[in-house]
Amino acid sequence: MIELRPATPEDLPSITDIYNEAILNTVATFDLETKSVDDMRLWLEKHGADYPVVVCTSEAKVVGYASLNEYSPKKAYAATAEVSVYIDRGSRGKGYGRMLLGAIIEAGAEKGIHSMIARITEGNDISIHLFERFDFTHVGRLREAGTKFGRLLDVDIYQRTLDGPGRKA
Repeated sequence: MIELRPATPEDLPSITDIYNEAILNTVATFDLETKSVDDMRLWLEKHGADYPVVVCTSEAKVVGYASLNEYSPKKAYAATAEVSVYIDRGSRGKGYGRMLLGAIIEAGAEKGIHSMIARITEGNDISIHLFERFDFTHVGRLREAGTKFGRLLDVDIYQRTLDGPGRKA
């Protein structure tokens, strides 16, 4: 059985494993050092009620998560959030990313988010296809924005705006 639900502290070991695999083996994140469960506990606490984190479970195992992250601490950006989606390596290609992105967009709309931003590293065609499927539009490119695995990498910026007035600052 597949379930989408808000993340809880009990999910943190799985979330940490998923994120650390991405750090070590992909350019999906520009973090270079793995995180501890305590690091991720602080990350989850920082999200609070305003920036949801959703997990997808299959047969009670966390297979992925999506989060809305503060775009900027400046109050004028209060209705803008950055979107992240991570899937367990062995669970990719099964539609979990699509389910999670849909759920986090819905959660963001409920929280009054008006603009969602996704940063996608060059060459990540699967993520580009996923976000375009949900009406994210390519709005720019940061050239040679980060270095990972000995390569300077570009980052494409995708954006989607949601209906409604957005969060009040």
